[in-house]
Formats: sequence, structure tokens, C-alpha cells
Amino acid sequence: MRWTDDTIAAIATAEGPAGLAVVRVSGRAAIEVADHVFRGRASLAASPSHTLHHGWAVRPASGSEENGRSRRLDEVVVALFRAPRSYTREDVIELSCHGGDRSARRILSALLAAGARLASPGEFTLRAFLHGRIDLTQAEAVSDLIHAATERAHDLALSQLAGDLGRRLDQLVERVADAAAEVEARVDFAEDVGGVEVPAHVVAAVSDVERELAELLADAAYGRALREGARVPLVGRPNVGKSSLFNALLGEDRAIVTPTPGTTRDRVSEAIELSGIRVTLSDTAGLRVALDPVEAIGIGLAERALDAGTVVMWVVDGSETLEPGDRRIAERLRGRRVVAALNKSDRGRRVQPEEIRDVLGSDVPVVPVSAARGAGLPALRAALSDRLGARAGEPDLPVTNPRHAEALTRARQALGRARAAANAAEPGEIVALELRDALQTFGEVTGRAVGEDLLDRIFSRFCVGK
Repeated sequence: MRWTDDTIAAIATAEGPAGLAVVRVSGRAAIEVADHVFRGRASLAASPSHTLHHGWAVRPASGSEENGRSRRLDEVVVALFRAPRSYTREDVIELSCHGGDRSARRILSALLAAGARLASPGEFTLRAFLHGRIDLTQAEAVSDLIHAATERAHDLALSQLAGDLGRRLDQLVERVADAAAEVEARVDFAEDVGGVEVPAHVVAAVSDVERELAELLADAAYGRALREGARVPLVGRPNVGKSSLFNALLGEDRAIVTPTPGTTRDRVSEAIELSGIRVTLSDTAGLRVALDPVEAIGIGLAERALDAGTVVMWVVDGSETLEPGDRRIAERLRGRRVVAALNKSDRGRRVQPEEIRDVLGSDVPVVPVSAARGAGLPALRAALSDRLGARAGEPDLPVTNPRHAEALTRARQALGRARAAANAAEPGEIVALELRDALQTFGEVTGRAVGEDLLDRIFSRFCVGK
């Protein structure tokens, strides 16, 4: 995506029947282009900023427009925003027309014929970033806000859009920059500032920022789950009650339940919300050696769901001793984030939690449940939330974007190297180099140090018109 100074246009609302549709125009010639299409009481060029204008969108006829051959496209209300008081800090026009696909497409076509260019995905927000109205964390929050699937995800996207994360990072950057400036001054003017050693208060300042970054990153897994959702397949051997537990967690009969092993052939998925996370549960076929080709297809789907799961819920029949099939599944789950559900607890317990931890690991939560009676379901939901990174008392500002988490992890590592170098009395140049590396990495998050390739990757994920 190349930064250009032309005028762009796009439909800003979703396709399909609706009460209204909005077509957006931005750029130096936005008002001129819109005036070519809009017919109202006054021209937009002569109107002040932040005003609304009722009229008609038309496609002017070729040649003179005095002959009345201009074609009406739709009745519209035009919102006029003059630079720099607009979304992009350019002149912006938004034409609101009737919903549905036809009106908006016809108006967009007329605007393109009048000299606008079709906007690329995310180009309006890209221009807002390039013109300095928002930083890169705020720009990415626009997309997160549009795709938020839960209230908590929506609230966090709003917080980031309001600049909360950017301001938090700016405060850290300022402290690191102060530390780097003092170290560099001691290197360049050792006689004037009392030597080249890195003073204790600078080391303490670097350590404090390193610690605060660690706290910010501690909830990154939960933040990512909030932003992207989580997939949780229910796996286990046949007839352990996966479908019954799936239905119990949903609170409705979504999967077929029979006493016959192998009833579930296809994967059935439904979403629930846990701790603000949209969790997609998947009931899968029992894992065993397939008895027929159809069951083999279902088991293949179950295997793929297991591989793609954020967390895996292993369902075990707790009323029977562990079978070889259970142990084979446990081997497959080693190293994964797992919650074990000891189902059928209403029939007595013949499997102890310690047996599950022996085959999976000591940190695996094991929850006795009864899908038939609903016993243990709150504890199972709590264990699953914990496995997804949720904690009691949700963090105010978790890092939700994997790109941010990766970059801030590198910044923290650079600060750690700077601290270690200072404590080892290494040359100040080395400490300063590591601090500058941390500042560069902070800039990748906020947008102060970002290349065109990265901008292309970020904004290509946006919808056209935003």
C-alpha cells in the first residue's frame, strides 16, 4: 500500500438490506468530487465544516447539465467535515443513502467517475494514522472494535481506541529515553558528568520499566483469547459422555445423545462466553480405531479439532477405570493446555484426579462432573476460564494483539540485557545500544518506527471503507 495524496471513496457500511448505507470520500478533492454528484440547496464548497445537507445524489449526464438529463441515484444526507477536523484529517464527505446494495453502489460509481479512486482496505484509518490523528495501537483497535464478539472484547478495543495503551507505552518510552540520554551523556562527556559508569538510579529506572512490561505481558494469553476467541474441542474415547457434557455446557440439546458408542460422527460446534471470551466448543467423534469409513471421517475431524484447539477438554468416564484408549489419548495430549472432566460422577468414582495428573502432568486441572445432573459444571467453567488465562479480577489493560505482545517481549529482553550489562560494569556504549534497541521496538507498537511492509500487513486485514 503506497501513501498517495489523491482522493479516495468507498462504501463504509456492510452489504445487504438495512435502514441506511454510508459512502465515504476523503482527500484534497473530496468536496469537489462530492459537489459533482450532490444536488442540494447550496454547494458543499460554499458550506462550513461539520454541517449536514439534504438533497439528491445524481450521475451527471455527459456534456451540459442544463438539459435535465442528470440521473437521480438516491435521496441523501451529506455530512461535511473539513480538514483537519475529520477522521482522516483531510476533507471528508459522508453520503448517507437508503440501505441495500443498489443505492450505495450507484453513488460510489458516480464518485469514482467524478475523479475519486476506490479506497484500499483500511485506507481511511491508514490516512488517520499517517496524518498523526491516531497512533498505530489506536488504528489497530478500530479493526478490533468492529470484530469484537463479546462485551469485554468491545470494552478493551474502546480503551485502546481511546489511547489508553498508547499513553501507557509513551510513559514507559519516556523513562527509557531519559535513561538512554543519561548513559549516552556519560559516554560522550565523562569528565563533565562524573565518569562513564551507569549510575544506580538509571539501573533502577530500567529495572522498573522491565518489571512493568512483565506485568503488562502477564495477561497477554488472556488478552489474545479476548480478541480472537478460543476453540475448545471435547475429546475422549467413545461413550464417555462428550455429547451430554457439550449439551450441558451449552444449556441446550445441540448434539445427539444415545447409549450407542460412536453415535457422534460429524463435529458439532457452538459458542459460549466465559470471562468475556467467546469460546467455541466442539463435540467430536470418539477417538478409537474406526469401525467403518464414515466413522473414520468423523475421527479425522476430531483429530484436526484437537490440533487446532486453544485448550482441549479431555472427557473421561470417571465411573470406570482408565482404559488403554484413555491412556493413548493422554499421550496425545501431553504438552497441551488441557482441562480434564471426570464425567458420570453421579455413578460413583473409580478414577481419581491423581491418576489423570500422573498421565498428563501435575498442573492439569481435573474436575469431577455429571453431565446428566449438571453437577460440577460451574467448577468446570472456572477451570476452563483459568486455562484460557482469565484471573479473578480482570486486568484493566491486557495486551490483546499478538503483534504487540511479540514486540513488547523483545523490548523487555533488550531492557534486561541493558540492566545486566550495567550491573556487570560493561562499557556504557553497550548499555546505550540495548536501550536504543528497546526504544526502537516500542516504536514498532506505537507506529513511531514502522516500515511500509508492516503497515501493508496491518491495514490489509481491514474492511474497505474503514
